[in-house]
This record gives sequence, structure tokens and C-alpha cells, in this order.
Amino acid sequence: MYDILFIGAGPAGYVGAIRAAQLGLKTAIVDKEWLGGVCLNVGCIPSKALLKNAELVRTLRTEAKTFGIAGVEHLTFDYAQAVRRSRQVSQRLTKGVGFLMRKNGIEVHMGTARLVAPNAVLLTPSDGGEPVRLEARNIVIATGAHPLVPPGWDVDGERVLTYRPAILQTRVPASAIIIGGGAIGVEFATIWHSYGAAVTLVEMMPTLLPLEDAEVGKELAKAYKKQGIQVLTGHKVEAIETTDQGVRVTVTDTKKGRAQTLEAEQALVAIGFRPNTAGLGLEEVGVRLTDRGAIAVDERMATNVPGVWAIGDVTAKMMLAHVGSAQGILVAEAVAGRAVHPLDYAAMPRAVYGHPQVAAFGLTEAQAREQGYDITVAKFPFQANGKALALNEGKGFIKLVVDKAYGEILGAHMIGPEVTELLPELTLAHMMELTPTEIARNVHAHPTLSEVLMEVAHVALGEAIHI
Repeated sequence: MYDILFIGAGPAGYVGAIRAAQLGLKTAIVDKEWLGGVCLNVGCIPSKALLKNAELVRTLRTEAKTFGIAGVEHLTFDYAQAVRRSRQVSQRLTKGVGFLMRKNGIEVHMGTARLVAPNAVLLTPSDGGEPVRLEARNIVIATGAHPLVPPGWDVDGERVLTYRPAILQTRVPASAIIIGGGAIGVEFATIWHSYGAAVTLVEMMPTLLPLEDAEVGKELAKAYKKQGIQVLTGHKVEAIETTDQGVRVTVTDTKKGRAQTLEAEQALVAIGFRPNTAGLGLEEVGVRLTDRGAIAVDERMATNVPGVWAIGDVTAKMMLAHVGSAQGILVAEAVAGRAVHPLDYAAMPRAVYGHPQVAAFGLTEAQAREQGYDITVAKFPFQANGKALALNEGKGFIKLVVDKAYGEILGAHMIGPEVTELLPELTLAHMMELTPTEIARNVHAHPTLSEVLMEVAHVALGEAIHI
């Protein structure tokens, strides 16, 4: 019998398994397809590889003259090679996960697991072998989530896609309609448009990245429109149909009620995810689900059934790989009897890697006001930062939302060059209860993009230096 068994080997499951093994627990992990999960194989990692290729192509196509590069009109751009490189990056990391499993003495089972008791699963091996019963004192469900597709939308993987076929296809569509202005939608818009696709980005809410600060979403839409991406915010998709040439999408302006028809070679559906709870035997053992169809857990990631736990996207607490990993470490320590520190989901970092990048944590300006805070809002533009101008990336800003009473940083919202790399200083400051005073006093190297953090802290104190 194992001490702990993880169902799902994504960033939540495999990280949890490693931590459990470090704590001396006899550990096993099951996955029906691959180590590393969606993130390493067809999500976070290969998309970032493709975005790097897109950045190079975009620079050569649109900024060659600025950088003194001639002859670019004779260059060709091989998207298939970009995809091959992205696969190589993914494969290297997934092999690394396999090594970590062996290094930590974790038993790996490839197949489909179904709960048959609170302390047992029935494993159906992927190789077609006979089902096997595996027993464990603790079972952790880390099965992730799948794309949300409304009824009646025929996702065929050829003309109407979700993220997986989109990230694996080795060609760029001549034109594409991307439905959903969240992280996946804006990142694919960046990749495909950089390679020459005519892209239309449709979002039902008033701004792109609707869960982020509205000012950031508006700035992103402005940047995309300037690049040549058509952005339709406040538009609802009424219907999708395939044609001989591609797809036809009917959308309605939610304010004016006016309908229009869009046509393109492909459509990408990127409107959200639903937890993977079907076929796990949850009902048979009495595991409770939330109204959203996620597995209900407490702050220790325990379900209502003793010995059954859940982590990652299947809990729908926050569908981000790094949150799942943090939950994995937390559940391993809880099972091992260690004192655990519940996660503050409001303070979790959020990152979007389009062009420009977006990064944030905490409350938006609107949320802070709705919650009754008396706030200071501080902004500093990248156009006043020497490193940003040297990179020819002077657009965007950093915005802090600060509680006037105590100086607590309630939220930070950034759009601009490499802002995803600037976020940890602010989330660490929040966790350690630092204020803009400490950030402003911390000397930042010059010239760096990180100076904008120092500058916006000065603005929050009413002591702006470079604006």
C-alpha cells in the first residue's frame, strides 16, 4: 500500500509527488497520457517557445529598419520549424520529469484510474493490460481541466479548434477568428498574427483579459489594434458554422444589438475550462462537487471524504500551473503531518505572454473600491524607462493599488516589456507586508526594466522622480 497516490501528472500532481517523496512517503503517480500534463506538453511551455519565434519574426518584419537590418524582404519564416522546436522544448522537460520521478523513488503508472474506495483505485493500463487495483492511505486527484465548448459548436480540430490541435498544427492559417480574449486567445493572436495571419479577436466582455484591471485590458486592445489585429470586445458569438473555405462566425454587439458575420480559414475556441471530474468514481465514494462542477476542498486541499484530496485545475480555485504546483506541495505537507500555510489566492501571480506582456496580482482598482478601501493609485509608464526605450518597447505601464491607511499593496497591474519577470518582487513585497516605501528605498540597477517598480513606488508616495 502506498502512503499517497496522485491521479494526474501535471504541474500539480508531479510536484506534489516529489514533495511527498521528499517527506518520506511511499508515493505513486498515475497519468493516462503523459508526465508533465497539459502545461509541459501542449500548454504553457510550447506556447512560450512559439511566442519567442513570433517575437523574432515580428521584429524582423516590423522593426528591421529601426534596428538597421536590411534585406528582410528576402527572408522566409518556417512555422513548421518553430513548432518542431516547441516540441523539442516540451520533450526535454517531460523527460526531466521522468528523471525526477526515478530520482525520488516515485512509482509511475500510465493508465486511467478510477476510485473504487476512498483508499483504492482501479488502474486500466494504457498498454491494454489487465486492470489492477492500487491501494493508498491517501489519494490526491489532480486531473486538470478541459476546454469549455458551448453546445452546438462543432469543434472538429481542423477548422474549429481548441488549444491542443492549434498548438500542434504545423501551419499558420491565412486568417483566424479567435473566440475568447483571455490568456490563450491573446497569446495565439500574437503568434499567428506575427506570422502573417489576419486575426480577429472576439471577446464578449467589455475588455480583453476581462478578469484583469480594465485599464490594462483597454491598453492591450489598443496595442493589438495598432499591430493590425482586429479586436471586437463586447461581442457575443451566436453561431459557428464550417464552410467549404473555412468558418463563418456570427457575432452580436452586446450594446447595440447589431449582428455581423465574420469569415476565416479557422476559428479557435478559447473561452474557458471545466474541471475533469467525469469517470473518476467520485460519486461512488461520495466526494462532493461545487456548483461549478469542481471538486470541493478545504484550505488543506482535503475533500469531504477522509483520505481523498484534490489539487490543481480540478478544484477550480485558480486554473494556473504555478497555483497547482503550490497546492501540490501544500497537500504533500498536509498528508505528512506538517504545518501548512493556506494559499492566498487573491495574491497569486497572473501572467499573460502576448505582445505586450501582462502581469498582475491582487485586487484591481475597481475591486478595491468596491470592497471599501480608500486607495492610492500610482502609475508609471515604460516610455520614461531607459531600458524599455533601448529595447524599442516603450509602451505600457505599471499600476499599483495601495491602501492609504496602512500602505499595503493591494494589487499590481502591469502591461509592457517582460513584465511577467517583474512580478515576483511585488508578490514577495505583498507576502512580507512591505509597502511602497521599502520598494522605493531598494536600489534597483540601472538601466533595467525593474526600475519602473521603484519609480511607481515613488509615485505612490507622492515623490515621483522621472515623471
